[in-house]
This record gives sequence, structure tokens and C-alpha cells, in this order.
Amino acid sequence: MHPYTRYFPVRATDDCLDLNSVLYAGLTQASSRHLMSFEGVDWDVARVSALVVQIQNYFAEKGVIAGSRVAVMARNDPLHIALIYAMALSGIVWVPINVKLKATGIEYVLQHCKPRMLIVDSAFESEATLACTHTTSIEIVAIDAIAGSAHGSDTAPAVFAPSTPRRADVDPQHLLCIIYTSGTTGPPKGVLFSHRMMRIASESARIVAGVRTGDRLFLWEPLCHIGGAQMLLVPFLDEVTLVAVSGFSASKFWGQVISGRCTHVHYLGGILDILMRQPASDKPATHPLRVGWGAGVSASAWPAMRERFGFALRECYGMTEGSSFATFNQTDTPGSIGRPMRWLKVELLGEDDQPVPCGELGQIVLSSEVQGIFMSAYLDNPEATAKMLRNGKLYTGDIARADAEGNYYFVGRQTDSMRVRGENVSAWEIERAVLNYPGIRAAAAVGVTSEVGEQEVLLYVNWQGVKDGSLAALSQWLADKLASFQVPRFYATVDRFELTPSERVRKHLLARDPTTAWDRLTG
Repeated sequence: MHPYTRYFPVRATDDCLDLNSVLYAGLTQASSRHLMSFEGVDWDVARVSALVVQIQNYFAEKGVIAGSRVAVMARNDPLHIALIYAMALSGIVWVPINVKLKATGIEYVLQHCKPRMLIVDSAFESEATLACTHTTSIEIVAIDAIAGSAHGSDTAPAVFAPSTPRRADVDPQHLLCIIYTSGTTGPPKGVLFSHRMMRIASESARIVAGVRTGDRLFLWEPLCHIGGAQMLLVPFLDEVTLVAVSGFSASKFWGQVISGRCTHVHYLGGILDILMRQPASDKPATHPLRVGWGAGVSASAWPAMRERFGFALRECYGMTEGSSFATFNQTDTPGSIGRPMRWLKVELLGEDDQPVPCGELGQIVLSSEVQGIFMSAYLDNPEATAKMLRNGKLYTGDIARADAEGNYYFVGRQTDSMRVRGENVSAWEIERAVLNYPGIRAAAAVGVTSEVGEQEVLLYVNWQGVKDGSLAALSQWLADKLASFQVPRFYATVDRFELTPSERVRKHLLARDPTTAWDRLTG
């Protein structure tokens, strides 16, 4: 028997092993076991379970029932995590909103998915309120109103009255959440993410990370991202603890890891590159980390990172639309994204939709015999859905090559998007904002190689009626309109763009060298 067969639903009939069954069993058993730690305070099953019940009662009083959509824009903390558990158990559809978005970005998501309610932290309330100016049907609720003093672990009551969460009758294919991803040149797309998909993503996370009983997983990833969301079920699959922090901080990282006794870290978004740029003396002589897992460590950087950090690197590849993980590297092969998860088949196909020879570049195409492993669709976007899902296969739009041993190596993306600090950034979104700036005739955003993992954004602009506008002023203006990861770092002016017959910029003709561009970080 495969070591994970006892956990993973390998047959479509194994519905009892899906997310809600695992979550309910975990929240109603072993009440003294620690599920998470936040800012030095431990949260056991009983405490989390009671908070889940409190949130479920709130939704019941509000008439929010299974199938209702509720958007959430909140920081990482135990209340946010319990809120997600409560919605999953109740069959409420969770719509996570990136806390870095400004009003324009929030407004798009709300108008597109039409949630009944928007739950927000006070820090994001002003942007959320501005976003709802033209969407009066959405009720804005402060997250503190749901659980009062439970928000903020250091002031949370130490004891909760015993209680038992309620579990809705939810099919594994029921919609769990709508996760917005900016993976193409168009507006953000809402991935319809089922309960079973999250169950598979969490199973994949524990396999990729190679967790063991007693491990403590450093949870810094934003919960609006699949990288963070998929971790929430892992403590119910293995006896491990999530050590949560509000966000990543290079200066606090090693102190948090040591005080939290963390054994694992997910290196989403180039955080290892950031840590490598810190003084070597910042890293303590000894630490508890055993495994770093994620994406973005090149073959050339591999040896230096292994030597500096002293933990194993386990590269992986995947996408939200395919239950997060597709491949993982457990052989310590530098630069490789590894081999397929056991329930997936990976093909590299050429433009003729036929497999490419070993060593040549092809599009990563995924298929599986497991029911419900891929998204059913993008919300209200049949054109994008048809492009991604064909004949039961998921066409990722990503390019890779394979070696003779069956290891895969990620090469790049077909789509006009960029990967900046762990976020997919749509050129379309940036360009749409830029065109609202006075004096701009046209704009084009492209990705360039970053010194710190993945990419940076280079924005080309064509001014209208002026020789050269102020790039510094434009950058400052964009900082108020876009999420921080969307704001271009580099800027360059062009006299004109080469256009296609359909009036689109021929971006392949634009230089990807930012050497002569204006850099907002250096002025």
C-alpha cells in the first residue's frame, strides 16, 4: 500500500475522506492538541473549535447559509483561520481578497463575484468602503464584530466554553472558494475551487514538505493565496502545528523560526533570495529548520543556498487551477521541479499538441484519473476556461523541459504575465491603471529578471502631447492605485509602439533589459 493511501481519496467514491470530513473530525477530537501558535500563544483544538462555533452562530443569525458568498480581506491571525474553517464547515463560499489591493482592485473582485458580505480588518476598511461605493448591496462587516475580543491572540480569553461545530451536508465538488488569479493579459480570473481541490492541495503540501509527526510549520504566507490556504488543513492530516505570523519579515525571520521551533518553511515569492541578501551573520549558528520547500531556486543558486541555510530544498511546481501542486523534487536535483505527484500525469506538448522529444521545450499539460482534481471553470469566463481545460486536460501555458531521468525543469510562461514576489501579476491590470494617468497615450508592461527571485515589472509608456512626462510622478501615482507587487519597478519612455493589426502592442519587440530604465528604488 502506498504510504498516503490511508489519507488521500484515490477513488471518486471515497467522499468520506474529503475536506469537510477531515476538518470536522479534527475539530471534534483530541481537544488539547495544539493546532497552531500565533505570536507565542498556543491554540489547541478546543479553543479553535469554540471560536468556529461562535463564527457559525454569527452567520446563522445573519441568515448566511450554505452557498452564500462571503468575501474576506484580513490579516493572518487565529480569528481569520477559524473564520475559514467555519465557512468551509458551513458550506459558505469563501472569496479571499488580497490585502495589498487598493479600492479599484477590490471593486473589480466584488462586482465580478457579487458576494453577500465583505468581512474586513480595520486596517483595510477604508479601501473596502471606497470599493463598495457603487456596490451598495454588499454588507461590510468588521472582523472584530464576529468574535469580539478573540481578535488578537494576546488579548483572547484563555478559556472558551465547550462547544461542537456544525457540519453542513457538502458534496466534495461543492464550491469552497473563489480564488482570483492574474495569470493572463486580461482582468483577474476567479478560479472555482472545490472542497476536494483543497483536500488534494493540502495532501500535496504535506507530501512536498515531507512532514513528520511533531513538526512545526512556519506559516507566513497570506491566506488569500493558495500557498497559505492549503496549509490550514495539514494539522488535521498529520499531528503537526502551524506557527503563524502576520507576514514575512527578513529581519524577524530567524528569531521567529527559533522561538517557534519551526522545522519547515515555504519559500514562496523569493524569500530565500531576500534572506541571502541579509548579512550571513544574521543566520544563527544553529536552528530547527529541516526543510525548505517551494519554487524559484535556480540550479546555479542551489549549492550556495544549501550551504548558507543548512536545510533540504524541495522544489515544486503547480498552479491554483490544478489543486496547487503538480510536481515536486525529492532527489535534491539542483534546479529541477521534480517529478509528477502520483495522481497526476504530466506531458510536455508542442504547438501541434504532440509530445516533444526529451530535452526539448513543451507546454506543461496535466491530466488525472482522480475526479475533481482540476477547477471546473473560471467564474463567468467561458473563453478562458475553454483555453485552459481541453479534453479533460489542464493546459497550463507554462513551458518546461525534461531530462532522461524523468525530472522536469521549469523554463517560463507562455502568457503575458509576470511573477513578482510570489504573486501572478497581470500586465493588463497595470496597463489599465496607467492609461488613466493624464498624458499617457499607450503603455506596455513586461517582466524582466529580478535580483531577488522571479521577476520585476518594466513599464514602457508613450506620452501624448508632451515630450517626456515625469516617471517619478507616474510611479508615485500608481502606488495609490495598484497593489504593492503590481507597481512597476522600472520605467522607460518610447516615441511609439509597434502594433499588431488588431492594435495590440508587439511586446516581443520590447527590450527586457532595464539597465537604461528609470528605477523607482534608486530614483
